This record gives sequence, C-alpha cells and structure tokens, in this order.
Amino acid sequence: MKRALLSVSDKVGIVYFAQQLVELGYELLSTGGTKAALQEAGIPVTAVGEITGFPEILEGRVKTLHPKIHGGLLSKHDDPAHLAQLEEHAIQPIQMVCVNLYPFQSTIQRPDVTPELAIENIDIGGPSMLRASAKNHQYVTVVTDPADYAVVLEELHTSGETKLATRQRLAAKVFRHTAAYDAWIAAYLSDMAGDEFPESLTLTYEKKQDLRYGENPHQLAAFYQNTMGSAFSIAAATQLHGKELSYNNIQDANAAIQLVKEFEQPAAVAVKHMNPCGVGVGQTIAEAFQKAYESDETSIFGGIIALNREVDAATAKVLGGIFLEIIIAPSFSEQALAMLTAKKNIRLLTIPFEDGSQEAFNVVSIEGGLLVQSPDTASLAHANVEVVTDRVPTDEEWEALELGWNVVKHVKSNAIVVADSQMTLGVGAGQMNRVGAAKIALEQAGDKARGAALASDAFFPMSDSVETAAAAGITAIIQPGGSVKDQDSIDKANELGIAMVFTGIRHFKH
Repeated sequence: MKRALLSVSDKVGIVYFAQQLVELGYELLSTGGTKAALQEAGIPVTAVGEITGFPEILEGRVKTLHPKIHGGLLSKHDDPAHLAQLEEHAIQPIQMVCVNLYPFQSTIQRPDVTPELAIENIDIGGPSMLRASAKNHQYVTVVTDPADYAVVLEELHTSGETKLATRQRLAAKVFRHTAAYDAWIAAYLSDMAGDEFPESLTLTYEKKQDLRYGENPHQLAAFYQNTMGSAFSIAAATQLHGKELSYNNIQDANAAIQLVKEFEQPAAVAVKHMNPCGVGVGQTIAEAFQKAYESDETSIFGGIIALNREVDAATAKVLGGIFLEIIIAPSFSEQALAMLTAKKNIRLLTIPFEDGSQEAFNVVSIEGGLLVQSPDTASLAHANVEVVTDRVPTDEEWEALELGWNVVKHVKSNAIVVADSQMTLGVGAGQMNRVGAAKIALEQAGDKARGAALASDAFFPMSDSVETAAAAGITAIIQPGGSVKDQDSIDKANELGIAMVFTGIRHFKH
C-alpha cells in the first residue's frame, strides 16, 4: 500500500483530497490538527507517532523529525541498496507528501504579535519534510499548495501515478515556497536585531499578475507584490473599473501616490512618464483638480491622476471630460462612480490613504545587483530651514515655496519646479544641467512665473540659475544650499530682490 503524509496549516480542501487518496489505495499518515480534522471526517488515518514509535514532544516541536519518516521520504524506490536498508530498519517508502507551513507571515502581521508568538510559528519539521520530498521528486509527489490538489488527483485517477514533469514542477514550487518562508523569518529576526543592511539580502514577492508587456511591446513583464508591504500602494490597490494596468501604468501610478501623500489639504496630482505635470491644492478636491489641470493642460492628456479625497460628483464631471488613463483616490461616491464607469477605458483605483506607511527600503535593480536605500521621507518639518537673503519671504511666498519643495522631491533630477501657493506653474525634469531645467520650468510657467516661487532639488553651483529665475519674475527660491559658491547665489539674490531659503536637504531622484 502506498503512503501519503498529510500535515497542513491551511486545511482548505484537505478532507476531499484525503478522501480521494484513500479511495486510490493510500494509507494516510498525519499529525496534530490535520489528523484530528481527518478523523472527524471519518477518514482512516495513522498517527506519525505510531510509525516512529516515538511520541510528539516539546509542545509538538518534535514529531516528524525521525529516520522512519525521512528515510521513507528520501529513499530511492528502485535502488536495491536503499530498499535493503529500508527493510533492515523496518521503514516503508512514502510516495506522497502534502504539507504547508505554520502561518508565520500572517502571524507577524497580527497587531497583537509578540516575539514569542512569532518564534513559535517558525516551522521546522514542515520545511524539512518538504525539502526532503522535493529533493526526491523522482519518486515522491510533494504538494504544498491546495491549488495543486486537482491536477495531482486527476493524474492519479488517470494513470495511478503523477507525471515526472508534474513532480518536477511541484518540487520547484516547494523550494520557492520554503525560500520565501525563510526570507520572511530572516527579515523579521533581522529587524528585531536592528540589522538594517545585513551581509546578505533575500527578498520575497508574490506574483500579482502577468502583464501584456513591459515598457515596450517587445519586453516581457510581470507584477509582483510584497505581501508584507504597505497597504498604501498600487500593489495593494482595489481596481473598481477598467482594463488591467500596464507596466508603465503601474510605474506612473506609484509616482502619483507617492507625491499626493505629501499633502494634508485637498490635493490633486497628474503624472506622465513618472514626473508630475500638474499639482494643485484647494478648499475642495474639485478645486484642487482644476488647479492641477490648469498647471499643464497639454501634458495631462492621457495622464495618471491621484487625489487625496473622495471623488465626488462635481470632481467626476470635470475628470470625465478629459482623456485620462487612471484615477486613484481613497474612494468614489456612488454618483461619481456611475459617471466615470460610463467611460470604458479609464481605470479607477482605490487605496487606503489612512495607511500612509512607506516601504522600509527602496530597491532598484541594476545589471548584476541591487541598490537598496531608505526612502526619501524628508520634508520641511525635518529641514533646518534658513532664510539666507536680506529679504524674508511673505506668507504667500512661504506657501508657494512649501508646495514647490514638496513637488520637486518627486521630479527626476536635475529638477526645478515653479509654483504659486495653490499649484505648479512649470516643471523642468531630468536635465543634465540645472539652468537647463530652470529654463524649461520657467518657459512653461510663462507670465505666471511673475511673483511665483522656484524650488530646486539640489544646490545652485553658480548664480546663473538665480539670474534666469529673476529675469522670469521669480520672487522667492528654495534650495538645499551647500555649494562652495553659495555666497555668489546669495549675493545675486540680494542684488535682484529675491528671497532665498536654504533647507540643508537635497532631493536627488534618478
């Protein structure tokens, strides 16, 4: 009689799977809660302790770690020497293993989790059985995911055994599963120990969806989610309407929500190619979006919109009149949803803005490696703000400086943002020199630059940017400072009557 060892924390479908195995002539071995569930269903099952001749000990920490189990899992079923040793030690081969692990991941996400509870949910016997069975997949079928029960049963009913290709696929899945499991444990313990950048870094993500293609149609792509990551993310968003997101949609949408969460007042952000093309604030979300739209009526076409308040009917009416790829908000009113879902191709997403947490690290892939850094969460509240010119900004200029500073942090470097107290007026992004970025932003702002503020993500290496800003009518500048020629810029600002503020914080974004 063939043997199957069943020990699962996720008991979805396990009773039916076990019933089918019994009908197929398998003897079932089990432990703990799984054994109890099978017995309650009236399924004949043998306790592992009856096979090993040794009881479960240490509160169940030791039960399957025994030669009579692992010998049955690791033996070559067609090797005479192995078979002789099995007979000598009264060990029977095990042909089927169905195991999934203690719920460590969900345990550490509980609000009441303690280190003691987390550690008790580190599975030892389960991974050992899975790895042994997966290594020996030439002879053993190993199942760790209830989604695979059906294909295993179908093959057993059809031919009495599973296909080698199936066993290979399931074995690979096991090692991915145990690798992810160990990565969660390593991350948790590293965090407890305060190891921010350990000597080795193992990251684990779960596939959310296959994508039609990547940045371009000839590139393959998929979207993976950090299941331990922030709920305030595109990966965790709820899509209410529209076709599936593309690779570029996801990148742009992420850029949009990272920027919009900088604002506490009603705010709207429009993004194209991962750069903001319009940002507005107002007393209402409709007013904020109108300001964002007026910031750059051309670039917003086909853009991604993020709003930090519920989309109401008034806002939906304006949004519906423009071609947009995606609208992201905390929620949509029933009337707004009815209006916007009338547009077939627009995607509507919600994310929980109340959970404004951020991933612990930013990870960027490069050829042959990864760059890992903490996220740029610095704001003016963290800055050592210093007015370095004779003239101090007016109250309205301070509001414009703050808005520009919040936005420039999210613009590709070299970055310049021109803004008033309610909206961006011009954005210069991704230029190879700072004065070039300033010229682009100021040209876009046009006459609106007069009396406006200018924000720079890094210091001015020369005074030419101040001259360019003054010629366009800028009256206040915010920048990190830190150049050996800072005094030249300060002197030029004083000469031209510009108020200038240093923050001491740089916001490079590559």
